[in-house]
Amino acid sequence: MSSNVLVIEGDGIGQEIIGQARNALDVLNQQESLNMTFSEAMLGGRAYDQYGHPYPEVTQQKARAADAILFGACGGPKWDGATERHLRPEQGLLDIRADLDLFANFRPAIAFPQLVSSSPLKPEKVAGLDLLIIRELTGGIYFGQPRGIRTLENGERQGFNTDVYSESEVRRIAKVAFEAAMKRNKRVCSVDKANVLEVTVLWREMMEAVAKDYPEVTLTHLYVDNAAMQLVVNPKQFDVIVTGNLFGDILSDEASMITGSIGMLPSASLNEKSTGFYEPIHGSAPDIAGKNIANPLATIMSAAMMLRYSLAAPTAAERLESAVSAVLDRGFRTGDIWSEDSEAQGHKKVSCSEMGDAVVSALKAQ
Repeated sequence: MSSNVLVIEGDGIGQEIIGQARNALDVLNQQESLNMTFSEAMLGGRAYDQYGHPYPEVTQQKARAADAILFGACGGPKWDGATERHLRPEQGLLDIRADLDLFANFRPAIAFPQLVSSSPLKPEKVAGLDLLIIRELTGGIYFGQPRGIRTLENGERQGFNTDVYSESEVRRIAKVAFEAAMKRNKRVCSVDKANVLEVTVLWREMMEAVAKDYPEVTLTHLYVDNAAMQLVVNPKQFDVIVTGNLFGDILSDEASMITGSIGMLPSASLNEKSTGFYEPIHGSAPDIAGKNIANPLATIMSAAMMLRYSLAAPTAAERLESAVSAVLDRGFRTGDIWSEDSEAQGHKKVSCSEMGDAVVSALKAQ
């Protein structure tokens, strides 16, 4: 049975990093007889330039037919302020999430042993770190209505957004978090702001209700401000963190920097059919686009998540992850994971394409 993978480069460094992930997938596709077929589409700023919309109809049709989507990045200063808000590149991401109901965002924060020294925290605080942040992705303040900018009677302008969650939305993301914890260390920390926000009072109530179905899992709660602090003070206390759209957006980026580089971390966004949207979390990095210096490993690791969660190919996923680890063992480093003592340790500073080639070589050598 074949799998239909939609590849979307996006903007900025998206074209460079996606190319390296495709090279690795092509090797696995042949070696493991995965029967993946690939198609391409556009999303974001370049899609707006060509089609007049960041999530054009042609992309919608391909996305709805895909088993999985591998995405690079979107956005850049070229489109900042140049288009109406609902046509900005980032809106394309929100649109595809809503269109495919990609409600569960998985963002692992794993400290590779080879890169512990790159963390801004002391090595003993991050060595062995392996936490998973599960972010509700299609509800909350990013999608709530009403929203907008209005003019009051006194002539003053006022911006407003609505943070809203229904019981069913919270219940399904809670179930995802508890199921994930059952496969890990059976601990879930739910992050909210229930002391001031009624929407998260309901959130906490629903988490407690779902927890009754998972007696083996320990559920704790933290207010988001305390959770942000605890991620810095003692990140290894966490196993699975589950939270809403806004808080998850912020906390997952914080967790990524704890590991040493945002350029190392993948993500997966899934719907109830396990159709997934896979992307690195680092963004389009327009300042380095076209320079062949971006780190492709987060995208390659996103491809590994795609193999595991949407394409039912765990062996191939493990092989790809092992190849990345082997490349790091050999001392290959892109600029974002190159430190002051890298040269003294015998590490080699490489380009985006050289890092991708090293992963392909590691796969072939397994």
